[in-house]
Amino acid sequence: MEKTFIEPWEVNETTHEFFVPDYINKLADKVLKHYDFSVKSMQVVTTKPDKGGCIWKIETSKGPKSLKLLHRRPTRSLFSLGAQEYLVDVRHARVPPIVKTKDGANYVEAGGKLWFVAEWIESLTPVTKDLEGAKLLCSALGEFHRLSKGYVPPRQAETASRLHKWRSNYENVIMKMDWFRNIAKAYKELPASSYLLDVVDEFEKQARRSLERLDQSKYYELVKHGNSHWGLVHQDYGWSNGQMGKNGMWIIDLDGVAYDLPIRDLRKLISGTMADLYKWDAKWIREMIKAYHESNPISPELYEILMIDLSLPNEFYKNIKEVVYEPELFLNEQTVQLMKTIIETDKTKWPVLEEIQNDWKRVK
Repeated sequence: MEKTFIEPWEVNETTHEFFVPDYINKLADKVLKHYDFSVKSMQVVTTKPDKGGCIWKIETSKGPKSLKLLHRRPTRSLFSLGAQEYLVDVRHARVPPIVKTKDGANYVEAGGKLWFVAEWIESLTPVTKDLEGAKLLCSALGEFHRLSKGYVPPRQAETASRLHKWRSNYENVIMKMDWFRNIAKAYKELPASSYLLDVVDEFEKQARRSLERLDQSKYYELVKHGNSHWGLVHQDYGWSNGQMGKNGMWIIDLDGVAYDLPIRDLRKLISGTMADLYKWDAKWIREMIKAYHESNPISPELYEILMIDLSLPNEFYKNIKEVVYEPELFLNEQTVQLMKTIIETDKTKWPVLEEIQNDWKRVK
């Protein structure tokens, strides 16, 4: 019998947002036979068609659950499943517990991927998109980071760590700036090309300054403490993956967790929140950092790394890197407006970073 391997799938005008290929639905039915409950109904709640992943909410004879098809390599998925089990069973974190199979396993392998079932936490609601909501998110994130310390992955899992990759990440941003420049020159007739050429030099300078500061910081000493000392980062944390339940904040969707310096998650949350505000706000940032610090104390050395990472042109890079894949479609008038918004927001960043640069003296 020919073995089935799950592949990414296309979503187009003939399908719908929650379309899942029939062969994957059939595999899901087979996977669920490994569990000691009967399934009353299944509802797709999110898909990753470009990567081959999916989440269903399932109503069962033992209450609501989630069924997840993990799109990563099985050995990589074992790392995140081990982390989820550690956080629940050992650290008693507010993370959805994994439901064991009839054989006591955390997962089922099918289609060359790992699948698992977790408890569906009822009554979870996103926090309000204001400063109080942001503080709740940061507090929960700090608790998650603190509780994840000490995690050791299963022997057969690959170790997912970004701890020693900061310098190469910064170098990659600098390298891509040159790519952006060359692409804009090659497609100079397109609407956004000239504007991209006007601004890319400044963002490249920012990235180079950030790398210089990283090299002069305590980063290389901090990472010597090792993976389990620092614990895990979520990597995709935000307003949807941190939600309020009856007994506090819960963190969900741990599929991409990895070892790293914890303030990488905090930086992403701050950068994204400032982008949503269309301006950098010292009060918001200070309150967000304080809320995090109260759950997971930030040392002066770590605070310095946070300031350096905030100085990197994160929003420009994140939004413009798609030009590498489809320049003809990307370099349009809409991208011109996007870049103008990024530029105006970026202007407000530097006075705020200067204002809060020495706050570590107050948060020790």
